[in-house]
Amino acid sequence: MHLAYPAVLAALLFCVGVYGVLARRNVVLVLMSVELMLNAVNLNLVAFDAWLRDALHAGQALTLFTITVAAAEIGLGLAIVLLVFRTRGTADVDRITALGDPAEAADETATEEAQAAA
Repeated sequence: MHLAYPAVLAALLFCVGVYGVLARRNVVLVLMSVELMLNAVNLNLVAFDAWLRDALHAGQALTLFTITVAAAEIGLGLAIVLLVFRTRGTADVDRITALGDPAEAADETATEEAQAAA
């Protein structure tokens, strides 16, 4: 097996994930993009483990840990997104600026709208 094929595929997956994190405004899509980047890392770990013919299979073991961390990250991330959506009414990254008091965010929005109208 050539190492270039999975390495190029992992690089493409990682680039798509970085684009998704930087360009998307929806928090759920940002979390999905982070998962895509983690899967690209997993692909590299398994590919290099197979290429180096490691007797301990350290790449595959690290992949299991990465999958566990990714599952925990998605669970906590989605819980936070649902909580923010219930309190703010939006899952837009740009509109979620202050996570403290919802009234403070409403005051900031009103100030921004007043400045835009002037």
